[in-house]
Amino acid sequence: MVLGLAGATLLAGLARRRWLAAICATVLGWVFYFFRDPERSPAASGAEWILAPADGRVTAIEWVDEPLYFQGPTRRISVFLSIFDVHVQRSPYQGVIELVRYQPGSFAPAFFQDTQSNEANLIGLATPQGPVGVKQIAGILARRIICWPQVGDGLERGERLGLIKFGSRVDLLLPPEVEVVVHVGQQVYGGQTVVGRWPIEVR
Repeated sequence: MVLGLAGATLLAGLARRRWLAAICATVLGWVFYFFRDPERSPAASGAEWILAPADGRVTAIEWVDEPLYFQGPTRRISVFLSIFDVHVQRSPYQGVIELVRYQPGSFAPAFFQDTQSNEANLIGLATPQGPVGVKQIAGILARRIICWPQVGDGLERGERLGLIKFGSRVDLLLPPEVEVVVHVGQQVYGGQTVVGRWPIEVR
């Protein structure tokens, strides 16, 4: 895509189609902006803190039954990523990947809560404190989910783990004992914003 837009901008410029060159250059600039990947530092570094897996706005905090990894009641924090948010996902906690389950599907708007038939990718992370899940969900504009690590790979808290192209949603799945410290409507930032806390007695 980038090479195609750059080539189109160059050809339009050589052909003196300034309006077309300007359009292509604008779209190219937007693509670079969309795929930006800034460095992030956690707002808190204690072992009890769980970080947001993605940039975006919290659209729901609810109990769900998760059958693939938790196999039972799970707290789900849904984060909707607009086209203006950074679309690189990060690990919410340190641990080892136990599950990567890709699900092909449709592309309903990601801000809908019922996205069970959407293209998705579930990552199950075994941490020193307990299981954590990250679910990448494609939206109406998204057409590709990327997950870089594989089963058996270790991740540090805040480490990059994937990317969803052009509009999406990311669900953070937490065990019942975790205290959620964000609220619906809050803007969060992947690898930086604290969203949950393990119980104090857990090391």
